[in-house]
This record gives sequence, structure tokens and C-alpha cells, in this order.
Amino acid sequence: MSPKDEIPPMEEIANSKRWFKSATPKHTLDWYVKWVASIFLLLGMSVRGIDEFVQYDLTISVIGVTLWLWVSLLWRDRALILVNSVGLLLLLRNLLQTLTG
Repeated sequence: MSPKDEIPPMEEIANSKRWFKSATPKHTLDWYVKWVASIFLLLGMSVRGIDEFVQYDLTISVIGVTLWLWVSLLWRDRALILVNSVGLLLLLRNLLQTLTG
């Protein structure tokens, strides 16, 4: 990450005309990964509860949580690392249980 990709100055945020102001850098590796991960998690949630799609839900959710774990490691955010690590283990256990019957 270059210095210009760092968190923008408060003046830039204050002068923004957007409703929701973001202080995070845009179009960096972690920015793309977090959005792809979020889409995977939303896709998994959208089929959750449909008996025929349990395996799809778990597989898509594993991908999303794995990508969010990667982002949390890039950010060195211990809370996100913990949540996504445990979530990944639980999802993998459930996926393996579903696959083995």
C-alpha cells in the first residue's frame, strides 16, 4: 500500500458530498477481496434454509469466510481474525458432515 492509499485526511472526508463517508482506501487488494467476500456471504445467506441447497450454502459461505479471513489478516484485526477463523472451522465441519452423510 502506497502512502497515497492510506486513510484520507479528515478534510477530504468532511468535504465529501456522499451520504456515507468512507475512511478506508479504495481499489486496493483488500478493498476488492472484502467486496467479493461479502457477495459470497450474501449469496450463501440467500439460499440458507432451503433443504436442497445446504451444500451450496456451506460451500459458498466457506469461500466468503475464507476471503474475509484473508482481509482480516491483511488488516491485522484480531477480532475479525478470531471470528472468521472460528466461523471457517464451523462451516468446514458442517460441510464435511453434509458431504459424508
